Amino acid sequence: MERVYFSFRLRTSTGCVLALLLTLAWSSFGDAPAPPANSRRVNARQDSSKAETGVASFYSTKFHGRQTANGEIFDMHQLTAAHPRLAFGTRVKVTHVENKRSVTVRINDRGPFVKGRVIDLSLAAAEELQMVKAGIAQVKLEIVE
Repeated sequence: MERVYFSFRLRTSTGCVLALLLTLAWSSFGDAPAPPANSRRVNARQDSSKAETGVASFYSTKFHGRQTANGEIFDMHQLTAAHPRLAFGTRVKVTHVENKRSVTVRINDRGPFVKGRVIDLSLAAAEELQMVKAGIAQVKLEIVE
């Protein structure tokens, strides 16, 4: 009789552990990669008064036609961008600090994954800012409401 009780208890414990592992695995499964541990997702309305400055880069053509973090297909001819924290769909005015040209882009991906960069722009957005030849540019980001 003890042996049956022990066997039942062992199976119950194993089942609880499996259920916990499956729950953790399922909760981390989603349409976007998890942000880095030291970042947080920013609500566009919450952070609309703050401007961010830094270095922008643009996607190479090899990403054209691939899926972005929000699930849509990347089109290098659209005015879109990748940002590490802003919510998908957020519209951001990007201003080239040197030539004062600006463009409004929609966040649809995560990135950039290069240290020191604040945004990755589509080719169309980079062309609007006249930064394609240089590859990178100092920019100012402002959330558009």
